[in-house]
Amino acid sequence: MARLDRVKNITGLVEFYGKNPRLRELVNLVVVARDHAKASKDVEEQAEMKKMYGFIEQYKLEGHIRWISAQMNRIRNGELYRCIADKRGVFVQPAFYEAFGLTVIESMTCGLPTFATIHGGPGEIIVHGDSGFHIDPYQGNKAAELLVNFFEKCKEDTTHWEKISKGAIKRIEEK
Repeated sequence: MARLDRVKNITGLVEFYGKNPRLRELVNLVVVARDHAKASKDVEEQAEMKKMYGFIEQYKLEGHIRWISAQMNRIRNGELYRCIADKRGVFVQPAFYEAFGLTVIESMTCGLPTFATIHGGPGEIIVHGDSGFHIDPYQGNKAAELLVNFFEKCKEDTTHWEKISKGAIKRIEEK
């Protein structure tokens, strides 16, 4: 859930998702970013859209990915978080750097297990393994494996998702 800027690394998320067959087998990917039906005048955004379409084609992600236009309505954003939480999904914030991390706080508030960049604010917001997980966006393969491990553990232990969800809510309430 971000602008389609290079620093937000949404295309990196699509790439590391696409490269990991086990992750694709376990879960689908929902991306909330720029309205891809509209042409952009921003050169960086155009380049990121081109990369995104390239990864979708390269990794044959049709049927595994849903690209939803960014929402400007906060209530609708909250509903998106809750919809993903109701399906026992997670939130991934793969930015190369994030000064603060509002989406991380929003997702954790909704009880979503959150995987977010270690570079910047999210590194301080999340307690790794307790209220979410740190990922290094420069190491997409490791981030994908962390997600695979999480979802496999959730299959083995039906309480694991709930434990991280409650940890996220608790961390937000405490801080």
